[in-house]
Amino acid sequence: MLDQAYSRRQFLGLAGGLASIVGLGLVGCGGSNAANTAAEGSAAAAESVSGEVTYDGASSFQALVEAAAEKFMDANPDVSVSGSGNGSGKGLTAVAAGTVTIGNSDVFAETKLEADQVKSLVDHEVAVVGMGPVVSKNVKVDDLSLEQLKGIFSGQITNWKEVGGDDAKIVVLNRKAGSGTRATFEAAVFGDEAVDFKGDAELDKSGDVQTQMGGTDNAISYLDFSHFDDSKFNAIKVEGVEPKSKNVTDDSFKIWATEHMYCSKDADEATTAFLEFMLSDDIQGKLVEEQGFIPVSAMKVVKDASGKVSAK
Repeated sequence: MLDQAYSRRQFLGLAGGLASIVGLGLVGCGGSNAANTAAEGSAAAAESVSGEVTYDGASSFQALVEAAAEKFMDANPDVSVSGSGNGSGKGLTAVAAGTVTIGNSDVFAETKLEADQVKSLVDHEVAVVGMGPVVSKNVKVDDLSLEQLKGIFSGQITNWKEVGGDDAKIVVLNRKAGSGTRATFEAAVFGDEAVDFKGDAELDKSGDVQTQMGGTDNAISYLDFSHFDDSKFNAIKVEGVEPKSKNVTDDSFKIWATEHMYCSKDADEATTAFLEFMLSDDIQGKLVEEQGFIPVSAMKVVKDASGKVSAK
């Protein structure tokens, strides 16, 4: 998965222009919340869109956005889509300030921004992602309770033997403050309890966690499912439940988040078109799952900004 800045402009034949995104009946950035809008069907080609779309934010689903951007630019060669994955907090701050046209986030904007800033943005819920703890290949523990995770990530449990493993110091690789993945993980493990434990290292991006976990013994961290790599580390159960997408859909596996793409209410045409494309059948019907995510339509439950989970 790539976490570095991404930029690409292709000048190809229009190949049908906006056939895949026009006439979807979606709510654009100037309307109400587009999260519950379903993209259905396609229409005849229309005028080409041109412009520049920029984004920053969650590294957890940056690869999904990049893959969708490739497809979008293939069909719209006069649009450039580029961005980075510097964390949900930075993405939300940037889109609110107008320095990017899209802010990608694992968390609701309400948790990071002031109320007046939130009111100026429109939320597009583009996918759901499961997140879970990962341990080094040499660690023999394959299941931890939420209470054990709480002990480890608060610094109260410091040796693997305390949770059924070998007599070895636990190396905690945390994410930096501002990470949506960290916020989601801590909300599931700690609830409303404040925690300021940094661990042995605080890493910027999901890709950094992958790299560090692959080269560190006796370590633990957490990642979204799309960044799991069993050649480098092991994803483990939580409360006896496997970290699988099917277990997220009904909240059996408790650590998950909705992936948000925020834009301003007066976003330009290129930005609006790209966000509509993210909600189209081309993306929701295939690419989302190919990239390791869960379509919003597959969820049997929903989670609100306060973290409350309820049946659809």
